[in-house]
Amino acid sequence: MNEHKNEIDLGIDNLPNRITVIRIVLIPVIVICLMIRGPIFNWLAAITFVIAAFSDFLDGYIARKQKIVTVFGSQLDHIADKFLVVSSLIMLQDAGRLAGYIVIILVLREMYITSLRLFAAQEGFSVPVDKLGKWKTATQMVGIPMMMAMSFYLIDIGFVFILISMVLSIYSACQYSLGFIQKFKLQVQKKKAGEI
Repeated sequence: MNEHKNEIDLGIDNLPNRITVIRIVLIPVIVICLMIRGPIFNWLAAITFVIAAFSDFLDGYIARKQKIVTVFGSQLDHIADKFLVVSSLIMLQDAGRLAGYIVIILVLREMYITSLRLFAAQEGFSVPVDKLGKWKTATQMVGIPMMMAMSFYLIDIGFVFILISMVLSIYSACQYSLGFIQKFKLQVQKKKAGEI
């Protein structure tokens, strides 16, 4: 019984997952600040986003360092990232700082890739995130808080980063799709051959 409890604690109740939960809790703070607007709240939203983005690096680092990488933790981290980015993009569009088409492309891309990952998991294989996907995330994590801050120079630089992330999003989605199709075909062949 105790061993089973320890397995549950290791999979759910650990420091990396707690940090991830904090990241999710910070999302409403960002949304509320962007709803209120004003220079102070713009900067508060930007700073909160940076803290949340840093926590994404921190929880992953601790999980690898302490060797407590779990399926639950990985999924929770993935969900937290999507919630953070999608909520922020929608609020920036609501504030008139981002064009609707940019937000649609970025949000639909995230939904599409998440759907492919879920389908791949059901079929018993995975497609790893490529370098372009990581660069896409990095450019978003830099560009979004710059646009939140609403400073004259920062918002322009942030917009450039968002545009770069949009291009990388489209290209990396195409690359991911090709990798998915190849692995899916291989999985079908294995099933036909009776290897699975």
